[in-house]
Amino acid sequence: MKISTKGRYGLRILLDLAAHQSEGRPRLIREIAKSQQISEKYVSRLILALRDAGVVESLRGAKGGYALAKPLAEVTLLEAIETMEGPLEVVECLAADSDCQRAATCGPRLFWSEFNDEIRSLLQRRTVQDLFDASREHEEHCEENASPLNVLKNAAK
Repeated sequence: MKISTKGRYGLRILLDLAAHQSEGRPRLIREIAKSQQISEKYVSRLILALRDAGVVESLRGAKGGYALAKPLAEVTLLEAIETMEGPLEVVECLAADSDCQRAATCGPRLFWSEFNDEIRSLLQRRTVQDLFDASREHEEHCEENASPLNVLKNAAK
């Protein structure tokens, strides 16, 4: 399993919208693209998936753009990543549409299933708000021992 640029950039778009929420106006695709150093075309494709999932809303008109549709604390990392990537499985045989002939007798499948469940559980427990807070804290305390992972672990406690 590898989280692609779609998943990583989708999270960056959400964090960008959150960081600029206090400005009181929606963000334009070109602003997000410039800020995140992602092409406008790619941002527009990704933001549509976030909009379709109800995480982001589009506002029309001269003062239109994109804004968060719900609080970041209500969006789990699992929801955000699966919105961009599709169902998260560490191996193909765990997919609902898998036609693996060995599924019933495969010894390693039980391990893969447990491993997959642990990853999904971790991502379900953490929210995009946790990631946003950890990112902010990391920026404020850019110390050698303040890795983003440690900051995220502390924020979730």
